[in-house]
Amino acid sequence: MREKLLKYIRRHKIKIIIGTVLFSAWYFSLSFPLFEVPTATVVTSRSGELLGARIADDQQWRFPQMDSVPYRFEKCILLFEDEYFYSHPGFNPFAITKAFVNNLKGHPRRGASTITQQVIRLSRKDKKRNYLEKLIEVAQATRLEVKYSKKEILNLYATHAPFGGNVVGLETASWRYFGIPSTELTWGQAAALAVLPNAPSLIFPGKNEMLLKEKRDKLLYKLYQKNVIDEITYELAKAENLPDKPHPLPDIAPHFTEKIRSENPGEYVVSTLDFHLQNQVNKIVLEHYFQLRQNHIHNLSVLVLDIETREVLAYVGNSPTTSEYKNHVDIIQRYRSTGSILKPFLYTSILHSGELLPNALVSDIPTSINGYVPQNFNKSFQGAVPASTALARSLNIPAVRMLRDYGIQRFYNALEKTNQKGIDKPANHYGLSFILGGAESSLWDVT
Repeated sequence: MREKLLKYIRRHKIKIIIGTVLFSAWYFSLSFPLFEVPTATVVTSRSGELLGARIADDQQWRFPQMDSVPYRFEKCILLFEDEYFYSHPGFNPFAITKAFVNNLKGHPRRGASTITQQVIRLSRKDKKRNYLEKLIEVAQATRLEVKYSKKEILNLYATHAPFGGNVVGLETASWRYFGIPSTELTWGQAAALAVLPNAPSLIFPGKNEMLLKEKRDKLLYKLYQKNVIDEITYELAKAENLPDKPHPLPDIAPHFTEKIRSENPGEYVVSTLDFHLQNQVNKIVLEHYFQLRQNHIHNLSVLVLDIETREVLAYVGNSPTTSEYKNHVDIIQRYRSTGSILKPFLYTSILHSGELLPNALVSDIPTSINGYVPQNFNKSFQGAVPASTALARSLNIPAVRMLRDYGIQRFYNALEKTNQKGIDKPANHYGLSFILGGAESSLWDVT
């Protein structure tokens, strides 16, 4: 057996070498991953609603790759672009032959390229089309079919196909033209988007509406003929509005989206934010902003966390003010005077040490400590008050006296465990004003 094999190799050495070279050229004709392009940063709520997105570094609205292609769009795109997608090896020899004959007759026509070939063309940056490029395209398409499943190839197409202007990919187009995720597209919307990659210039405000409608309706009729949709669905789909110009994407938590972009650029992030709570907090902030600005207070922020899990449920980094008042600044992350916010930490530390009970009496009397004279907000004194009342009323004098008795260094050590990054100077730097706003921290760290 071995001698026969060696004899065969010697007899067909040239053929084997040529075959090996050709196979190697084919096998290594593609590098993976196929697309190495920047993607937009996309942030959703915990239940999947879009909270916001930031454009990719190349100024293209290109969402990260989807998990799968929605059923309606898949049916539309296959019927429009590549009806035999699931049965061919990456190219359609009958379509290529027909296109070649038409070219010889001087009647060029569309329809020879499969979706697999179009993925290759997109990855090659739409190089000049000629017969050599077509041959390379076919070879690489067959290689792609070996590497990926049909579903994965369709997903690559849906992610990287152009949809007009700087809108790239199905999910992006669905949001930009219809304001909904691709899973919620109607038949009319899916059909309209399916015809766009073939002619993305059809999206132009005030122009090409009739041509776009003609292509969409023709595809819908084909869906009806193939029994993909029924007659009522067909008629209703034809009556749907066409996409015109791209619409702004949702921006429900802008400062949070910016935070995610800086930490996870180009990624699709499912956050812990509660969509309905975020909207509710936005409304509350808007109402309070209108009131506060009457008193020349133009900035505010809100951070809502789940007490048990520490998950962020709502995030408003600033008020809906103007650029004059730095509306782009995320106040949640900025260091500011702690004011009275450290008082609960002090009371908790003393309670935890067993040196104080909630209703134990504390002194709210005129106090001077080495020349430092703390005052309450209302400039009055309560005498002896329960500790819980002193905390609830945010009385300054009892807090200062308690800090003196508990020890500044001791309280400083307790705060270190809470990771207050803004409190980075030695304890003796702060003194007794530590408890009344003499330190700085961020709303993020404190919360």
